[in-house]
Amino acid sequence: MAADTLPNWLASQAAHRPAGVAIRHKQLGIWQESSWQAVHSAVLLAARFLQREGFGKGDTLVLLSEPRPEALLLSLAAHYLGGVSAPLDAAYPQQQLLDLLHTLRPKFVFAEGQAQVDQVFEAKPDMQLVIYADARGLAAYQHPALCAYDQVVAGDIPDLPITAAANDIAFRFYRLSAQYQLEYRELSHAELLNNGRQLVAHEALTDQEQALAARAFAASGHARYLLSPWLLAGFTLNFPENLATRDTDRRELGPTLVAGTAATYQRLYTLTQSRWPLPNSWQFSFVAWALRLSQQRVPLLTKLARWLVILPLQDVLGLRRTRVPLLVGEPLSAEAAQFFQAIGIQVRDWPEELPWQISQIQVIPRQQHAPEDYFGLKALRAAL
Repeated sequence: MAADTLPNWLASQAAHRPAGVAIRHKQLGIWQESSWQAVHSAVLLAARFLQREGFGKGDTLVLLSEPRPEALLLSLAAHYLGGVSAPLDAAYPQQQLLDLLHTLRPKFVFAEGQAQVDQVFEAKPDMQLVIYADARGLAAYQHPALCAYDQVVAGDIPDLPITAAANDIAFRFYRLSAQYQLEYRELSHAELLNNGRQLVAHEALTDQEQALAARAFAASGHARYLLSPWLLAGFTLNFPENLATRDTDRRELGPTLVAGTAATYQRLYTLTQSRWPLPNSWQFSFVAWALRLSQQRVPLLTKLARWLVILPLQDVLGLRRTRVPLLVGEPLSAEAAQFFQAIGIQVRDWPEELPWQISQIQVIPRQQHAPEDYFGLKALRAAL
């Protein structure tokens, strides 16, 4: 391989398993598949488009999106050109997100749909390029920076050289501290792939895994322990239709690899608790008995508890086939950790080791910026 970078590994997977399923995304209730060859072609087309728009080595593409394939492919396209991907958590508090966008003043942005496009223009109306994936509600928007993702990946497949080097920064993550300072983390291609190799070797990951990307890659741990292993092992990365359907989609998919935060697992634990039998009922006592028994070595009774309680609980959570449940970042609460252990889900702790660094860029709250109506947004909203 010419260089140890993410786009080089993408090209390698496309060459070795062109017809293999790289990405599966649920749309309108139907799982849509993209092969490694198709993914590589889309990244090449997106890279050419970004290059024509002036994106080059060292430039940053900011992503404001829920988990969806377009955000991932545009990240790899930026990497192809030696650029940096900066995913922002779409669940960030609104005012802080606007202040963060206004402070960063990005020129190149992927904004998933109308809500994210509005946030981008409220923070920085003079944007150079805003790519969107979901066109609903945007038909009347006439801003010259706007471009549909379908236009980005149109045309003949180009032959572009990979500009990235192993030590180039691939991802940069931003947040506002409690003191309202801009903080960041950076990951190079070499660091990402080194972390990915550790996980692939430790968990014996193969191209047969089915991984679920139920969160945006807005945390460094998801880039290290989901994106990087995906490219190295060549398994399938699955995206839910949206955040509201992720639990249903997980149950339907039955992933073998799940990378979640403490909040993810706590939400699943709370979901189970909401369906728990009423206290003091015989059903409650039976479930509690089965969970206690699952930790003991009584073959017949343990098998009975597994079939009557443990497996149904795993099914409810969509974790019955999961053999690699990863915890990225902060540890689980003792109560949640005990519950998952009791139902046979051995959550592996892979902490985010990168410290947050304080940026020299001063945070400028959006209120100090010019009015949001630079391009008639208020009038446009009124008309809509």
